Amino acid sequence: MIKHLVKGALALTLTAGLAVADDYPSETITLIVPYSPGGNGDITSRFIADQASDILGVNFVVENRAGGGGFIGINSCANADPDGHTICFISTSPITVRPHVIEAPYDPMEDLTYISQFMLSKQPVIVRNDGQFNSIEDVIAYAQENPGQLRWSAAVPRGGPHLATEAMFRAEGAQTTFLPSQGGAVELANLLSGTIDLAVISDYGPALDNGEIKILAETSPGRNPQAPDAPTLSELGYPLELASFFALAAPAGLPDDVIAAWDDTMAQITESEEFNTLMERIKGEGAFLNSADFTARVAADFEAMGEATATYGLGE
Repeated sequence: MIKHLVKGALALTLTAGLAVADDYPSETITLIVPYSPGGNGDITSRFIADQASDILGVNFVVENRAGGGGFIGINSCANADPDGHTICFISTSPITVRPHVIEAPYDPMEDLTYISQFMLSKQPVIVRNDGQFNSIEDVIAYAQENPGQLRWSAAVPRGGPHLATEAMFRAEGAQTTFLPSQGGAVELANLLSGTIDLAVISDYGPALDNGEIKILAETSPGRNPQAPDAPTLSELGYPLELASFFALAAPAGLPDDVIAAWDDTMAQITESEEFNTLMERIKGEGAFLNSADFTARVAADFEAMGEATATYGLGE
C-alpha cells in the first residue's frame, strides 16, 4: 500500500507543470473545516480560502462541520464529488492516528487525495499561570498522590497529542481523568475557567502572550520556541513524540490538473508575507509540502503510527 501511494505521488509531480484546465475552478469552492469556529484550524482555513479566492478567481465558502474529533467533516469531504470544488482542512489526528484506535468512517489511505501540507503545529502541555503546577514533575506527583483527580484534555480525543500525553501518564502509573472536548479553543476556555487542570492544544498563542498560561513540555518533536526551557516529552524519557501537521485534502480521484493548480496556489500562499505574519500570530511553523511529497509523508506516518499504537496499547 505504501509503495502504491508513493508511486502515485511521484506520478503527480510529473503533471505539476502542465497547464490547468480552463474550466477549473468553474464554481464556488467549499472548504470544510471539521472543527468548531475559532481554533487555529478554522483561522488558517479561512485565511487560505481568502488568499486562494484571489489566486484562483472564484468564491470560497468555509463550512464548519465539527464532531467525532474531525471524522464527520472529513467524511463529508471524502464522499463529495472529486472535481476540486469540495476540499477540507485536515490535521494529523483524524488521518494518521485515530483510525488506528477507533473505527473511522473513511479509509485515510484510500478515500482522500492529499493536496498540501502548509503548517506544522506545536502541541504543548499547558497549565494556568496562577495554578499549582510549575513542571511536568509537579503534574506527575499530583496525579500519583491523588488518583483520578487530575482533569485534563486534548483538542482531539485519541489524537496524537492525547496519546503522547496518555503514554506519559501510563509510563508513570498515574491515574488521571481525561475529559473529551470539541476543539482547542474550547479547551483553552475550560482551562482558564478551572474546568480542567491541564490541556494539550495548539490554540494557546494569545493566552501565552497575555501571561494566562505557561508551557510545561512539548509533545511534538523539538522544543517549543515560545518556551525554549520547557523539555519535550522525549527528552523527559517518555515513549511518544508526535509531529502535528495542518493540511488540505479532497476526495480520492482528484484530477491531475486540479492537483497542479493547488500545488501552485499553496506555494504562492505559503511564500507570502501575509502567511508569515499569520504564522507568527498563532505560533505556527510554516511548512509547505506539495501533493506528491505530502502524500508520501502521510503514508509513512500512518504506517509508523500503527506500529506505535500496537506497541503501547494506546487508546484502549
